[in-house]
Amino acid sequence: MTIALILAAGMGTRMNSTLPKVLHPLGGKAMIHHVIDLALSMNMERVIVVASPYLDQEKVAADRPIEIAVQEHPFGTGDAVRAGLDKLIDTESDILILSGDVPLMEFDTLAPLFSKRKECLNDPLVLAMHLDDPRQYGRLITHDDQVEDIVEYKDASPEQRAINLCNASIYLIPATVLRVLLPQLTAQNAAGELYLTDVIGLAKSQGLTPRYVETPSPETLNGINNRAELAQAEKIMQDRWRHRMMMNGVTLIDPASVFFSCDTLIGKDTVIHPNVTFGPGVVIESGATIYPFCHLEKCVIKTDANVGPFAHLRTGAIIGEEAVVGNFVEIKDTSLGHKAKVKHLSYLGNAQIGDRANIGAGTITCNYDGFNKSPTHIGNDAFIGSNTSLVAPLHVSEGAIVAAGSVITNNVPEHSLGIARQHQTNKQGWAKKFRTAALELKSPK
Repeated sequence: MTIALILAAGMGTRMNSTLPKVLHPLGGKAMIHHVIDLALSMNMERVIVVASPYLDQEKVAADRPIEIAVQEHPFGTGDAVRAGLDKLIDTESDILILSGDVPLMEFDTLAPLFSKRKECLNDPLVLAMHLDDPRQYGRLITHDDQVEDIVEYKDASPEQRAINLCNASIYLIPATVLRVLLPQLTAQNAAGELYLTDVIGLAKSQGLTPRYVETPSPETLNGINNRAELAQAEKIMQDRWRHRMMMNGVTLIDPASVFFSCDTLIGKDTVIHPNVTFGPGVVIESGATIYPFCHLEKCVIKTDANVGPFAHLRTGAIIGEEAVVGNFVEIKDTSLGHKAKVKHLSYLGNAQIGDRANIGAGTITCNYDGFNKSPTHIGNDAFIGSNTSLVAPLHVSEGAIVAAGSVITNNVPEHSLGIARQHQTNKQGWAKKFRTAALELKSPK
């Protein structure tokens, strides 16, 4: 069995933020949650996150079945692993050590470690990556598949810095080995900290054979330390999701301009036009079309519906089969029935719209009185004229028609016409008199 130990106690000062680094969102989900969810998907025996005392444990867990160990003082990665190992006093399992600021990992990234473990049952294993630009990663000193040492960048000589085989800071080490070696770590290095990497040299000196294996996906192992790196990770993540959507039968007219969230679900034969943003919780069934410049979040769009352009679907919007939502329409906590239409310049909130109902341009549901929100019900085949205000709570029953420009405050019965506006008055000659008077006021005396 394997236990995942995720290191997330770093202060993340380079983010220049009041939000802890590992809680910064990536694709609509905190970066630490990408790592936790990967570990949980691999059926780990246990998942333990090592956090600083300043990290909100409820936000880290976010209802996930994990344990949290606290590293009381920032004293390096070796001390962080020791804090996590304190929760594992009796275990003899393998410990998979991950970093909470490396959110792009997938199972394929880590698979070589588990394959290597089948050959080397007790050796400490290190995941390595070849990089054209090694930057400030630790360097591996190797012989064949054996690791002689790992040298941190701060302590590396110019010759060692020229090595492009780098430490990915991911390890698979038996708990029994860690218990023996961690107490032997010292802080005699440039950072004055306990380096986890020193465990490898100690293991070598005590007759063990540390080995390394290369990942086939080094681009998934980019650590995030600042907002520029966060933006680069977002780009990689979005490109990954775009490719998967298209391979699953979704058409993206301009892939680079479409942005998904980690939980976006889209059925095949859906067409997404340029400049569409998906917030969390969006489900789209097959055959829908989303036109340009739409923002969608926590909503459901059913088969063959059309949305946009310039539509905003908010929490609780349910767009029925073959329904149409058009230009500059905002919908929240509202269900739109089969073949219903709301095509222009409308706001619908806390409403139920029946099948084939037609909502005219400029219609709004007045659902909030400053204290409470109230519902509006519009029946099947109802027709709401343009520029209508529907003051909730309200029922417009099946087949009813509401005249354009009305402010409707009372229920409209089935197949009735609801009108609520003053009679028009025309004052003959008024416009001419007005213009004449206005010109006289403007004329020089």
